[in-house]
Amino acid sequence: MISSNVYNYVNVLDKAADASWIRNEVISNNIANVDTPNYKRQDVEFETYLLAQLQGANSSNLSATVAGMDLDSLNSTIYTDSSLLSYRLDGNNVDIDTENVELASNQLKYQALVGSIVNEFSMIKSAMQ
Repeated sequence: MISSNVYNYVNVLDKAADASWIRNEVISNNIANVDTPNYKRQDVEFETYLLAQLQGANSSNLSATVAGMDLDSLNSTIYTDSSLLSYRLDGNNVDIDTENVELASNQLKYQALVGSIVNEFSMIKSAMQ
């Protein structure tokens, strides 16, 4: 994390990319355990924490809201999804098709976040020149 107000958007994008990376690992773990009896799928919670910190922001004060964010508290959480729900008799609740779609979606999100980080640094570089 970079400690400067110039990099506020980069820091938030970095946190989001970290959460996406963790979600990729969690989804891969779900896929690896698709045949494990009593395994319950896991997921990552990040977006609701980000939205909570952005609450009340609009386009005119978004920069101020991002500058005032507590990035140390903006972390992802791994949780067990629908622990009481099971699709199969063996107690496992992982649906391989859903996990593959989630994995592809998450990979696209990660690539978009990294692209946004690169774009932010390009704008900073252009401003410095």
